[in-house]
Amino acid sequence: MAFDPAAVAEYAILIGCDEVGTGALCGPVVTAAVWFDPRSIPSDLFAALDDSKKLTRRKRASLAIAIRQVARFSIASSSADQIDKKGIRPATLSAMRRAILGLKIDAPVQVDGLAIPPRLPMSCVAVVKGDAKVPQIAAASIVAKDFRDKIMFRLAKKFPDYMWDKNVGYGTAAHLSAIEMCGPTIHHRKSYAPLSQPSLSLSDGIDI
Repeated sequence: MAFDPAAVAEYAILIGCDEVGTGALCGPVVTAAVWFDPRSIPSDLFAALDDSKKLTRRKRASLAIAIRQVARFSIASSSADQIDKKGIRPATLSAMRRAILGLKIDAPVQVDGLAIPPRLPMSCVAVVKGDAKVPQIAAASIVAKDFRDKIMFRLAKKFPDYMWDKNVGYGTAAHLSAIEMCGPTIHHRKSYAPLSQPSLSLSDGIDI
């Protein structure tokens, strides 16, 4: 249990923000910002909040629905093309900023990681391993992960060779093999190795 409902009064009312997909070879990086008063969250939901990577796909989907029902949330993303043009960190921080501002709530912000989005009008701090320390960040990680997974599942139906329904865009052996055989799609991040190798070129006619 990452968060103890018995200690709910110890947690602040704030905006939590997290990202998912920075290490993937394709697809967008997705960020979510979530605001709630911990005292207003059902105790079973509060206790279930955790780093999204520690949860099963089914559990994440269930929790994402529950979070959306009781909290304010906003989602923003940066595409593979934006990542290639800006770099992954600027693209991620840009998406975080848009997600936070999309809430239209004047509240303190805590962001998972080491860096904070630029030019925010409210106070913002970075929290290392924040999804294990701040319930709103944990909730944001769940919402972002569920949202991005569903994007990749939809794309997998159009591009079955890459098995995105299994690897959600990360560099598994099957995914790398498909890239070698079929070439990268427009959804791949061409600035990422091994896609940045000159020998790999964009597959013709691949679009959505």
